[in-house]
Amino acid sequence: MTEKKFVSPVAGQEWRQHLFRNCSWVGLISCLAVNGVGLAADAASPAPAKPHDMAKMWKTSLARQPVAVTATFDAKGRLWLASVKDGHVMVSHSDDQGKTFSTPVSVNPEPEFVAADGENRPKILVAGNGNIYVSYTQSLETPFAGNVRFSRSVDGGKSFSSPVTVNDNLELFTHRFDSMGVNERGQIYIAWLDKRDASDANKKGEKYSGITIYYAVSDDEGKSFYANIKAADHSCECCRVAMAMDTDGTPVIAWRNIFGKNVRDHAMLRLDGKSQPIRLSYDNWKVDACPHHGPAASIARDGVYHFVWFNNAPERHGLFYAHSSDQGKSFSSPLNFGNFKAQASHPTVLSLGKRVFIAWKEFDGEATGIYLIQSENGGNLWSAPRKIASSADKSDNPLLIDAEGKAYLSWNTVAEGYHLIALPEEAQ
Repeated sequence: MTEKKFVSPVAGQEWRQHLFRNCSWVGLISCLAVNGVGLAADAASPAPAKPHDMAKMWKTSLARQPVAVTATFDAKGRLWLASVKDGHVMVSHSDDQGKTFSTPVSVNPEPEFVAADGENRPKILVAGNGNIYVSYTQSLETPFAGNVRFSRSVDGGKSFSSPVTVNDNLELFTHRFDSMGVNERGQIYIAWLDKRDASDANKKGEKYSGITIYYAVSDDEGKSFYANIKAADHSCECCRVAMAMDTDGTPVIAWRNIFGKNVRDHAMLRLDGKSQPIRLSYDNWKVDACPHHGPAASIARDGVYHFVWFNNAPERHGLFYAHSSDQGKSFSSPLNFGNFKAQASHPTVLSLGKRVFIAWKEFDGEATGIYLIQSENGGNLWSAPRKIASSADKSDNPLLIDAEGKAYLSWNTVAEGYHLIALPEEAQ
């Protein structure tokens, strides 16, 4: 494998610190090695890992216990948590807003290498009928190979069905970074990053930038899924896909796309079978690597699309927010937020209509803080940022969830454990 090198628009050491702090080892390996990309070396930097070390690094990474968890509320206000322990996706619930949890129930009876870093974690949703749905990426022993898995519980989380593989291509390469949504009709959508088209192109000696987004649909409460459908070509290789449900039950996905030769900006698409991808950001970040830093999306009953993302172009870098009230035909002027010098990263957004919340990570040199801004008028004006949580140890990326019109921060840390923090009703 020929190793490419690049020099980031940010100084080499600062960019290196950003990657190591904001990517898990699995993520960092994927960021750099899935493209055969190495960090630009300087006099004080160690030589990049040799390609033949990659399999060993991959297996070592898979053996680590993850800190990433996913949470959701059901219609009755019960909190559900999906985590990973010893190769099992574990589901538990809390009736006191995260103070105590039930005994976890294992989703997969046989242990698997379950991806559970910030960008690629198990997903959990509770449908209106009470069914609990879980999707996750099963990492395989071949580096960067994986399968998208799905399981369901129809008895209130007491037991789960044997996991099934959703991707109908089973070659040993990337089917990873799944996202999941369920609409009010009970249809389940799962979208993911898939290498089958890039692999086919390579076999023909053709060039193919990035990989592809595929999705699958179930309309029988997860008993089965229809054949996989291609959504879009040329996605970045390891930035998560975001999904939110529109008011008509159509999923809207957002992802980091490769435009032109190697501009890694963002795109969105309604998965209605007829829409085309729409470019979301125009930051023009040219980088020959995947930053492992995908966008987030949220849609409330007012139908306004809200997006947040990270880019690192020379003139436009940091965290950004924009919204659209016409299904992506036009967008608000992007809002640049967060302290770029404090490595602001991994934003998440939650819309409750006129009330919109954004949370993200920053690092002050000693501890990681979770910062929050909120809007009371649909994302047009925003409060000043304030720190709502912090940890000096390893931590997950922040998630925003809601229950009956109330917003919460969901955040897991090694030192302090799991946090569920109620967010203020009005901007402060």
